[in-house]
Amino acid sequence: MVTNVTNFSRSGLFDWMAQRVSAVVLAAYALFLLGYAVANPDMSYAQWHGLFANSWMRIFSLMSLVALSAHAWIGLWTITTDYLTPMSLGSWATGVRFLVQALCGMIMFVLFVWGIQILWGN
Repeated sequence: MVTNVTNFSRSGLFDWMAQRVSAVVLAAYALFLLGYAVANPDMSYAQWHGLFANSWMRIFSLMSLVALSAHAWIGLWTITTDYLTPMSLGSWATGVRFLVQALCGMIMFVLFVWGIQILWGN
């Protein structure tokens, strides 16, 4: 049986819904960026910088960064709990799974903070 020690979400249904909502946010962001690039084929750095200078774009990007973090965490948690089991790793499974999840969480936190710094820094 898998415990909820490293699962930051509430239930399987909540995880499922968070995955779907975050996927929609990420798809909307990707489609917007693709549409913007297609609509501006001769885009310069100044235009790109101008787009991201808008507060609404920074907020949309931050929302996408949060969605990406949630989507990735739920996906990695599911994969590690499904594949790092006592059947595959023996008695070391719980410790290995915790270390892998902790490492993934730390890396995701660093990338999230870095993303915020890129969006809202100078």
